[in-house]
Amino acid sequence: MARKSSRSTSFDVAALAGVSQSAVSRAFTTGSRIADETRTKVLEAALKLNYVPNSIASSLTTKRTNIVALIIGNLDNPFYVHVLHTFSRRLQEQGRQVLIFTVEPNSESDEAIMHLLKYQVDGVVLTAAQLSTRMISLCHDRGIPIVLFNRYIPGSDASGVRCDNVAGGALIAEAFLAAGAKNFALITGDLKGTTSQDRVRGFVGRLLEGGVKRTRIVEVEGHSSYEGALNATAKLFRDQNRVRPDALFGVNDIMAMAAIDALRHRIGLRVPEDLMVGGFDDIPEGRRLPYQLTTVRQPIEQMVDETLQLLHLDDPTEPIPRGIDRPIKGRLIWRNTIPVPLSHRWTEPEIQS
Repeated sequence: MARKSSRSTSFDVAALAGVSQSAVSRAFTTGSRIADETRTKVLEAALKLNYVPNSIASSLTTKRTNIVALIIGNLDNPFYVHVLHTFSRRLQEQGRQVLIFTVEPNSESDEAIMHLLKYQVDGVVLTAAQLSTRMISLCHDRGIPIVLFNRYIPGSDASGVRCDNVAGGALIAEAFLAAGAKNFALITGDLKGTTSQDRVRGFVGRLLEGGVKRTRIVEVEGHSSYEGALNATAKLFRDQNRVRPDALFGVNDIMAMAAIDALRHRIGLRVPEDLMVGGFDDIPEGRRLPYQLTTVRQPIEQMVDETLQLLHLDDPTEPIPRGIDRPIKGRLIWRNTIPVPLSHRWTEPEIQS
């Protein structure tokens, strides 16, 4: 037997509540100006009639779907899980929804862009590493703003918001130097991504400025993953003829945590007594007792807010911003994996658990 549809409409709710149809629309629109008494009447009528707004029908009228696409490239990294949570919370507070697309780490995002365009999204946030300038132009030509999150694409006019990863890498280098480190190891991430490249550049550059010879800085690839960093740490100590580092920087927290696990449980070294470790991101997992990781905190809340500002979701007539690059300073958080030098112990607010 065919199903029969008996869905109530906004006009039915308006008639029962004794208000206009536009008042019903305002009652279900976040941020709309409507008297509390009117809103209550509308919601009570909607409850009696089992009415819920039809966002698809609304989008046909307004030409806006209130959907923002978020392209995520590496959900194995807890940092991006927290980024996703923050974007979802912010957008839902604005009466909008997130449409999530995932791409394999180190792969192109072009296919995801082509797929999301079917959904008439109001904007795109890209956290994955690779995207062609052709796809950026395609979005802009269709009036869909696209903003990069925590990265930039050299040679493109795409706008983005990011942590100042060069300055953040330098902060970890300064912490090691202040704690007396002489020999350094570096576990790198995605070799194509500007995020990892900038952290490496800031870290190495600050060490060189501090008089460290380049031969005292060894690099191994960690592929931005826990397993990759485990193998990279083992590789560091496989060569017995190499001078053992006394400081190791994992360019994200998950790799720094993997290095700590490998050092303690596979190699038999103490952290930080035998080898200091620093990370980057300040994910909640790194704050736990087994790690207490010294790291650079990314200002996620501020980065998300500024990304949404660049999308101009409330004013779609605003021109799509081109070529804006907003680096935001991170903050060094001292914990237990790098000893706090005497010269830094007066900075009490930076020492956090």
